[in-house]
Amino acid sequence: MKSIEQIAAELQGYDPKALSAASVNDFLSRLVEPVSQTEDIGLFDALGRVLAQDLISPISVPPHDNSAMDGFALKSSQLKGGEPLRLRVVGTAFAGKAWSGEVGDGDCVKIMTGAIMPQGLDTVVPLEFVRVDGERIEMPPGVVSAGDNRRLLGEDLMAGRPALRQGQTLGPAALGLIASLGLPTVRVFRRVRVAYFSTGDEILSLGESPREGAVYDSNRYTVFGLLRRMGVDVIDMGVISDQPALLESAFREAAARADAIITSGGVSMGEADHTKAMMKQLGDVAFWRIAMRPGRPMAVGRIQEGGRSSLLFGLPGNPVAVMVTFLAFVRPALQKLMGGVASEPVLLQAHSSEALRKKPGRTEYQRGIVTREADGRLSVRITGNQGSGVLSSMVEANGLIVLNHAQGNVAVGDAVDVMMFDGVV
Repeated sequence: MKSIEQIAAELQGYDPKALSAASVNDFLSRLVEPVSQTEDIGLFDALGRVLAQDLISPISVPPHDNSAMDGFALKSSQLKGGEPLRLRVVGTAFAGKAWSGEVGDGDCVKIMTGAIMPQGLDTVVPLEFVRVDGERIEMPPGVVSAGDNRRLLGEDLMAGRPALRQGQTLGPAALGLIASLGLPTVRVFRRVRVAYFSTGDEILSLGESPREGAVYDSNRYTVFGLLRRMGVDVIDMGVISDQPALLESAFREAAARADAIITSGGVSMGEADHTKAMMKQLGDVAFWRIAMRPGRPMAVGRIQEGGRSSLLFGLPGNPVAVMVTFLAFVRPALQKLMGGVASEPVLLQAHSSEALRKKPGRTEYQRGIVTREADGRLSVRITGNQGSGVLSSMVEANGLIVLNHAQGNVAVGDAVDVMMFDGVV
């Protein structure tokens, strides 16, 4: 396990007081080590879990050549010439069992979707392309080619080959694929446990009476939602006052119970409170000033307790900055910790409907509303006030406009990157 100092030495140009957004993710990819413990669970419990090993297909899917639609199965060798083809119907093949009759020259078999292709037949002509006359059909020339409308054995999955790869997060389609292999259980990595608490004497918990200079804690609830969306076990530790004994107790308890710890507040470079001091005392922690807006201050490292090590993410205190730093940095790191593939958010491109001011030398994340114009192009506009404490703007937005590190001002109509919220926020 590498120390913060060792990882920093590996990164060219590492400067904790001026770190680019790309460098943050590079650093975290080296810091995070995935959990190793696994468990076998039923498919109904597997949604969102991370596959712990390659899943080798025990069967081929489909297990035989079959028809892709209702129609008539025939030999492709009969598809010759430019004249209509007349064939005799010698039977019907239904899904669920093989048809075992004889098929001679000039014959065909009526077949249902999913039915096994009769021996020697390799093409299906759909019902709507033929004229039925008693026990015969007539089809015009050129409506099908050899092999049309036939699903091949193993076309989806072949026995003995990987059906899913280790590290995949199991979505609805993956659950259906596993079920199609006849497998009732799947081996996944155990759930990651993440402890979270807010810090500061000015933070009120819900139910407390308002007081001058204090604000209600919103960060706990947004981070809770972001973590729950990821499928981790969340350990809510509430609000911790800025007192050394209370902070030490909270950090030690969190480290003993969780794989990762997330805090909000108390990591700004100019703050003289006890949160940063306690992080330094209990762990191997770096304090960063990231070249980004919002969300400049951030702490990252590990805290040791009871022979185990927990990752630490100290996020800013402003509500929007908490969400932005989580989406940009913490979420990919937790994906790797869960045993999955750490992936930065996929960015779409949209055309800005307004001019945006931007200084090169930092990454900016502006709250945006993406819509589709009449010509089919995506356009995006900001939600208004972009202050890091304006949480209502995150509610109005459906994505973040990502203005990259070297990028300058944006003119009306310029293409910009957008990190969409769907399924994440």
